[in-house]
Amino acid sequence: MFKKKVTFKILLLLIASDILETTVHFFFKKSTLAPGYGQVTDLTSAVVFFKVVFSSVFLWAGLLTVVAVFIIWSMVLSKIDLSVAVPIASFSYILVPVVSIIFLHEQITALRWLGVFFVLAGVILVSLSSQERVGQVK
Repeated sequence: MFKKKVTFKILLLLIASDILETTVHFFFKKSTLAPGYGQVTDLTSAVVFFKVVFSSVFLWAGLLTVVAVFIIWSMVLSKIDLSVAVPIASFSYILVPVVSIIFLHEQITALRWLGVFFVLAGVILVSLSSQERVGQVK
C-alpha cells in the first residue's frame, strides 16, 4: 500500500480540524447553558429542554462547525492514512480543557490533567507503533 506523506498543507488542515472540533464541543456545551434550561425529569421538561436548546444560536453554530470539520477531515483522509491522521489530530485533548478553563470557567484537577497526559502518551505510542509497522511492511 502506498503511504502518503504529511505535507505542510495537510498539517494546517489537521490543526484547523482540531481547533474546529474544540469549537464544536464549546458550542454544544454553551447551547445547554442557555437560560431556561432545567432538569429533564418527564416529557414536559424534555420538551422545554429541546425548545431551549434548539433555539440556541450556539447549537446551530456547533452544527455548522461539524459540517466544516467533516469537510476538512474528508480532505485530510483523502491525502493520508487514517492511522497517521488520528494521532496527529489529537490536540483537542489539550484544547478542550484549556477552552473550558478560559471560556467556561471550569476547574480542571491535577488528576484530570494526568489523565489527559496519559491519553496523549497513548496516542503517541499508537502513532509510533504504526510507523514501525509501515517500516516493516515494505
